Amino acid sequence: MDEDIFKYLSRSEEDTIRLGERIGELVEPGQLILLAGELGAGKTVLTQGIAGGLGVEDEVTSPTYKLINEYEGELPLFHMDLYRLEEEEELYELGFEDYLERDGIIVIEWPDLAYDLLPPDFIYIKINILGDESREILIESEGDQGIRLLERLEDYVSDGD
Repeated sequence: MDEDIFKYLSRSEEDTIRLGERIGELVEPGQLILLAGELGAGKTVLTQGIAGGLGVEDEVTSPTYKLINEYEGELPLFHMDLYRLEEEEELYELGFEDYLERDGIIVIEWPDLAYDLLPPDFIYIKINILGDESREILIESEGDQGIRLLERLEDYVSDGD
């Protein structure tokens, strides 16, 4: 399955933001993006780039305590952080399934708790810390929409930065 994984080496926060911007420029309405990685890996930094690519002008911050931040751009961005949730029931209380019905872009940090509720089409991004600034970013796709995004991203990045 390695051929289905897009690998990107980020040497700085700016590199991570640029990758996120490209993702934001290439997504389709309803795209679901799952972000995994240790605390401090750069999940919110990548989301800031995605927001920039969507034309969001507001400052994008981690929704750790609020759980969901909504931003207006070319497409709405729903940024979720499920780190503090302990049970799947809490997702229902948040109206999680309602967000899946909207035509925005959903970015979920710490998505483990939500897997049983997810549609079978998403992008999974794992950020591994390599050093102070450098990160290995692995992107996998699931479903047709996810595959199309990955293909466009590979074309866009391979065409030159």
